[in-house]
Order: sequence, then C-alpha cells, then structure tokens
Amino acid sequence: MLNQYAPAERDIDLLFQALADPSRRAMVDRLTRGPASVSELARPLRMSLPGVVQHLHVLEASGLVRSQKLGRVRTCSVEPAALRTAERWISDRRTFWEESLDRLGEYLAADREAQDHSQPQQGSEK
Repeated sequence: MLNQYAPAERDIDLLFQALADPSRRAMVDRLTRGPASVSELARPLRMSLPGVVQHLHVLEASGLVRSQKLGRVRTCSVEPAALRTAERWISDRRTFWEESLDRLGEYLAADREAQDHSQPQQGSEK
C-alpha cells in the first residue's frame, strides 16, 4: 500500500509507523539524551535483546536512528533530521488548522455582526 505514495510521503509513513510503538518511542526518547548501546536501550524494556534489535531495525529503516558497530558493541544515536521532518509535518498541519479556524472565527463574527445590524432593536420603537 505504501507504493502508491511519493517518496517523501513514504518517508513520513515509515517515520510515524516507527513512532507508533511505545517501545520504539521509549528508545528514541532515551537516545535524545545521547548515544546508547543496544544493551543499554534494552535494560528498561521488558523484552529480549533480539526483540530490541528488531525494533532498532524499524527505527533505522525510518531514518530516526543510526547505529555503528565498534568491536562487539553496537552504539545507536538519534538522527535529528528525521525528528525535524516529523516536527515540520505536524507544524504544517497545525498551521493549516489554526488559519482555517481563524477564518471561521472571523466569518462567524462578521455574520453575527451583520445579523445584529439587520434586526430592529428592542425598545427603539415609540
């Protein structure tokens, strides 16, 4: 189903799909404080090391995390550009809806004012 979208949209889909899982969000949250080894990321989670590695593969495929292996230790770090992509996507939608709601508010205020001026005022007839 992802094939029907443009590459940028597929990237966003992968990014939000990766963030949809609470364990992966916890890993990203931990990595925002600095690089960590796979075993450090696994420590607070209630899952096996292979399970953590599977989650890391999803995070790497989405572009949120990168890792490098030095000797026997694989160290992971967050990829700030991917977080900025998600932030920009959310911000664009927030801006759209704020502007739409502002226009709706202006329209309703103008409509209310027009209705107030078109109705005869009570007590002004003698």
